[in-house]
Amino acid sequence: MDAFINFELHDNSFLLTAGRSIFWEDEKTLILSDLHLGKAGHFRKAGIAIPQTIFKEDMHRLISQLQYFKPSRLLIVGDLFHSTDNKEHELFLKWRNDLSGIDIHLVKGNHDILSDDWYKKAGIETFKHDLVISNFVFSHDIETCNSHADHYCFSGHIHPGIRMRGLGKQSIQLPCFYFGEKYAVLPAFGKFTGTYPVDPQPGDRIFALVSGNIMKIQ
Repeated sequence: MDAFINFELHDNSFLLTAGRSIFWEDEKTLILSDLHLGKAGHFRKAGIAIPQTIFKEDMHRLISQLQYFKPSRLLIVGDLFHSTDNKEHELFLKWRNDLSGIDIHLVKGNHDILSDDWYKKAGIETFKHDLVISNFVFSHDIETCNSHADHYCFSGHIHPGIRMRGLGKQSIQLPCFYFGEKYAVLPAFGKFTGTYPVDPQPGDRIFALVSGNIMKIQ
């Protein structure tokens, strides 16, 4: 198993990472989806004791990848945040001030409900439905990709997972990257999320994430 896997798609070079992101080498862009920052804080506000270490772990992993790849752009394919403003959003703003030189583009997901003024204060450029770059379109939900049939689509939203089976009827569902003929679905970057099982078809390519590594399944 590896920490990175080289992946060629439509004459472009991508690195799939065990850190749940994709580095698009041609565009110097780090791509990820579904961080759901503030989700732990949202639960705590509701009286459910979720540790803040979850938020810190996700942010540490993100900062580490930004420092490693040194992208000129961070592209988030929806659900950067989970809900309304809470303490974790303020911690994000402090982090953002330290890395103000990186452009952040957010294709809004169904959970990105903060005000336009908040995103502006955070230095985040938002896109309501999709963002087209070169031969690719980026959209939170694959349903939106249908309006760009001539582009390959990167999406998120469903938090894809692949079921792995072993001896003795053991099984485990792992987060994964899913690449179909016309679209890809990224794993949720935030670890405080579930997974939805994908049903790969012949020709699809699946890369599972396990124990800090990434491996090709088919």
